[in-house]
Amino acid sequence: MASEHDEGGSGPVAAPRDGAAAAAGTPDPKTATPDRKTAAAIAAAEAAGPQHGESVRVDSWIWAVRLIKTRSLGATACRGGHVRVNGERVKPAYSLRVGDEVRLRQEGRERVVVVKRLIRKRVGAPVAVQCYVDNSPPPPPREAVAPAGIRDRGAGRPTKRDRREMDRLRGLEGLSSSRRDAGTRP
Repeated sequence: MASEHDEGGSGPVAAPRDGAAAAAGTPDPKTATPDRKTAAAIAAAEAAGPQHGESVRVDSWIWAVRLIKTRSLGATACRGGHVRVNGERVKPAYSLRVGDEVRLRQEGRERVVVVKRLIRKRVGAPVAVQCYVDNSPPPPPREAVAPAGIRDRGAGRPTKRDRREMDRLRGLEGLSSSRRDAGTRP
């Protein structure tokens, strides 16, 4: 009768390796070094994270996982109603828990993330992505976003003709005719 270890039933599972490293039977040094660094960074982030019973502010967490550039911008986004946790608008001091869904609107895009790990201090990008599950819709393609009337440097202020041309390109033709009518009325 075969043992459990012969069939691989409940024995330890080996991590998959690259083809060349698997053939040689040694781990790939290129991938082994960043994994050690990442593991050390994760350990440091967990040590600096909240202990049992403590919580993390939502503005601090979205800054720590690099969704926002600064903590003050995170607080401003919360106050402005751009941050929702589980569908509710929250204040900057709202306490996050593991499993919460955080929706953040910024720069015309909505980020939807589920909290996997609570951290207080800002960490590197490889560690930050392990602290949440990203369920965000893909960003719009760059071609779909029309440029906002870029002018050459030193071209000066646009003339009336240039402005009408820019309005026509933006689809604001009716608006400029109403402006002209408003200017000629007594």
